[in-house]
Amino acid sequence: MADILNKHSDELGNVLVQVQDDLRQLKRSLGRITFHEKGETVDLQALDAAIRRTESGIRRRAEQYQKTVNRQVLTLPILFEPPLGSIPDMHHQRGQSVGASPGEKHKAALAMRLLYNPVHPKNRTLMHQNYGIQLPDLRKRSATTEVCYMTNMYFLKTEFKENVFPLAPPEKTSRGQKELIWGKDPGPSHGHVGGARERPSTWTIHTPPASANSKSSEHRQMTQGAVRLAPLNPQCLPALASISISKLSFTILEGHINPMAPDFCRFKQHYCLCWGLLVELLSGLGSFIGSLPLRITVPVLLQGGDLDWAVGGGGSSSVESLLSVIENREEVWDLVHRPGQRYRGEGGTEAAAIRIQSCWRRHWARNAYLRHRQRKWAAGTIAISWLMHAQLGRVRKSLQESKRTHLDNYRIRGQYLSANWKHIQASRRTIIHVPSLGYSQLQRFSLKGFDVLQNIQMGRLCDVRDENVEVIYVSPVRLGDDLSQYYTRLLALQQRGQGGLQEATVDPGDGWGGGARTTQASCTKRFTILTPDALEDFPTHNMCLSTLLKYSPRTLRRIRNLIQGQQAYMVGGVAHFDDLAVADVLGVPLLGPEPAVARLYSTKSGGRRIFTGAGVTVPPGQWDIYSLQQLHETLAQLMTNHMEVRRWLFKMDSEMGGRGTAYCDVSHLNCSIWAQQEYSHHSPERWRTAWAQEPVLMKYLEEVPEWLSHYAQPVKTSCYPTWTCFLDTFLRHGGVVEGYPPSDSVTCLTVDLLLQPDGEVTVLSCGDQLHGPSELETAGSSVPQTSVCPDALHTLCLRVGQACLQRHIIGHVSMDLATFLDPRTLEQQVWAVDLDLSYSNQLAMTQLMLMMTGGSLDCRTSRLEVPLTKPFLRQKGSKETAVGVPLVSHLSVASRYAVLGSRLLHTNLSMVHYSVFFQMCKAQGIGFDIKEKQGTVFVLHDSCERYSLGMVTVGDDLQGALMIFARNLSVIHQEISAPNMQGETNFKDLIRDIEEVLGMTVQNKAQVSEEEEKTAAVAVRTKMDH
Repeated sequence: MADILNKHSDELGNVLVQVQDDLRQLKRSLGRITFHEKGETVDLQALDAAIRRTESGIRRRAEQYQKTVNRQVLTLPILFEPPLGSIPDMHHQRGQSVGASPGEKHKAALAMRLLYNPVHPKNRTLMHQNYGIQLPDLRKRSATTEVCYMTNMYFLKTEFKENVFPLAPPEKTSRGQKELIWGKDPGPSHGHVGGARERPSTWTIHTPPASANSKSSEHRQMTQGAVRLAPLNPQCLPALASISISKLSFTILEGHINPMAPDFCRFKQHYCLCWGLLVELLSGLGSFIGSLPLRITVPVLLQGGDLDWAVGGGGSSSVESLLSVIENREEVWDLVHRPGQRYRGEGGTEAAAIRIQSCWRRHWARNAYLRHRQRKWAAGTIAISWLMHAQLGRVRKSLQESKRTHLDNYRIRGQYLSANWKHIQASRRTIIHVPSLGYSQLQRFSLKGFDVLQNIQMGRLCDVRDENVEVIYVSPVRLGDDLSQYYTRLLALQQRGQGGLQEATVDPGDGWGGGARTTQASCTKRFTILTPDALEDFPTHNMCLSTLLKYSPRTLRRIRNLIQGQQAYMVGGVAHFDDLAVADVLGVPLLGPEPAVARLYSTKSGGRRIFTGAGVTVPPGQWDIYSLQQLHETLAQLMTNHMEVRRWLFKMDSEMGGRGTAYCDVSHLNCSIWAQQEYSHHSPERWRTAWAQEPVLMKYLEEVPEWLSHYAQPVKTSCYPTWTCFLDTFLRHGGVVEGYPPSDSVTCLTVDLLLQPDGEVTVLSCGDQLHGPSELETAGSSVPQTSVCPDALHTLCLRVGQACLQRHIIGHVSMDLATFLDPRTLEQQVWAVDLDLSYSNQLAMTQLMLMMTGGSLDCRTSRLEVPLTKPFLRQKGSKETAVGVPLVSHLSVASRYAVLGSRLLHTNLSMVHYSVFFQMCKAQGIGFDIKEKQGTVFVLHDSCERYSLGMVTVGDDLQGALMIFARNLSVIHQEISAPNMQGETNFKDLIRDIEEVLGMTVQNKAQVSEEEEKTAAVAVRTKMDH
């Protein structure tokens, strides 16, 4: 049968169609004819059944024929025959598809789909590209060629019924309609609806009337899916009666399409070649219109672009795509987008229920997910917090255990140190100096140049003046070669011969140069300067030196190697817990108190406790003040009890060096004159009673708050600009209120003690303070002190030292005292005002001064004695030596005075290199005379910033040493400063204070001279009388 179909495909199709048409006509004719034979009616049912069987057989054969033909490629009739040369060879191209990629396969499948759709605009292009067939462009109109619009559909006239939207048919066809030309037809023309012009008839398809079975079959085909195309050759079909284009449209009523309606049948017959593509589109359009809430009749206008959408869309349609085939889509679009309209049509209740259920399920699922995510986040946060808490607890416990271990080892080594102290001091030993300032983190960050501030005590190197001592100095800053060379030569000048310092450092070939080189080599072997290797790892943390050393394993390893097999102990600065850790790692005892004990008693309140326990005189005051009310009440009571005090001081427990001090004068009180009058009405004994003090106390309580807020001033305004800022820190950390000495002439002095582990107290240094910008800031001192009787001072120091030893405080202790004349009794008073449990700057400068002079400081007699050697020449005729040979045979001891400036600040010093600085000093005659043991010695702090230095001047008397010190400051300031660039400095304040001290010294000398002259005159008169 396939061969027959291949040979006579066109004839067989025409025959089958003609046979089906004839059978339908015969069936209709038999229905109207009645035969009577011998008075009986002829039974036509049997004939009708036979015809139906014949029709069914023919239909089955026709379906088989359609299935066979549908497997072939449908082509349009050949209107012209292209030349053979113009047809390319496609075998090579088709052979290249072997092993094609997935993308190429997808493109090939899409091209085949477009080839099966003859109305697609790309069909002609793909036919030419893939098969070399150049089809004519049938969409172009010509004068002799007429076109038939197979895809044009006109709107039917809509009846105006109830709940029916009338849609007027358009006068013109819409733009974008696609035209398909079947060929030319010279036959008669057909008229168009509405008086349109006549056009020549074209090839048309005449469809016979459909039977009931055929209609039902067609209905099933439309509802089930797309109907396969039946390829018909229009050239072989008979010319049928043309149908008006206006009758090819159909109506969708309430979403339903009547497949039995004649207009739909004509529409289907007209689009039989692309019906499979339109079924899905019409089905979706009907469902969409049926979902509208009102009874609506929609005429459909299907355009060529809609066919393209149906082909390329893959079957899925959107609302916009479905509305594109409706002429009045704007009105339908407005109707669709009304709120809630989608749930008012057919199936709206079910859709609304589904929507509500889906929204509820989404809401419930969303809330459940959010709750789950929140709980998961909370669980993760809790878990991480617990892990961090547990880890922090373990770390804290480990640190506490480590601190406890360090403390236990410190106590064990402290017992060994106290038991063997005498032996250690008499034998060769190594002292590890760690000048660490273990302040709180807030204080460390508030101090400018904290690393340089820790390196002020470079004078600790001078412990090498004892031949049994080796020094390991840990520097908080990196020292350059210039500083290392300077201190190496400086330490080599002990007990030298002639010449000054500059000659000794420059000329190594003088008479004493050989000895200098020997001592220099010896000193170089007995001191070592190290820098922690972690110094660069924490550049901005402002860690104290002991903490940096703790995190410097290589430096610790080197120190252990240097002290291996020797007696050694460590001397720190301000106590810190890391001092114990470093001492424990090095395995050496620490000469100092426990950090907790030092923190308790190094405060202002702790110092007053020790002074009170020692039984020494302290200024009137009260300690441990933490509230504003307590401050006001305490101050009012103190002012009432001590009416002679004209100024009151407020000192913080946590500050040092005058930073945390403020003052307020009583003269600013409104009731001060009245209070003095009330005080003068009573005797001192009666004034101590409460009834006498009550009026003044109540008045003080009323005025003290306002008095403090207006007239209290901090000493260091750079740290605490206002009283409010100072008061907030004062009440947070606690502090002391004490009275200032009631005298116009007050002298402060500093005494350095060594509380030895074996229980002895040694006074190492004592000196009168030199003040800086204010009377409460210390910038230097003069050694030895001349303000207090040495015996009284020694007794006071021993009592304070014993009180410290009772509280397990050992090591170096510095004590500040204030002395003045009592205005009532004119007796000298000595008040203990401050206590520092650390190695002081004055002690470091004193060690350097003793190193340079080779002398000794006896604090019990307040004398600085310096040995002097005086050479002389032998006389002629000497039997021992030749004439003129110098011999040293006379040794004398001289008294000297020294002025110490531990930190002289001048910002312009950073612009002068040290070599230039020493050349300038040499030109101005600033130097040290080793022969006379007097002159000037500098202490250099660092090699980089160079804005601060220390200076020691030694003279025959106190007045001479002060004048040398003041002259040096003046010369240096003039040399490094310009009129328009003075810089920040404390030189001027020191010069001013020294001038005041010199004036007092001259007055004291004059008074002493007058008294001596009076005493001498009295003695002469007494002798003359006798």
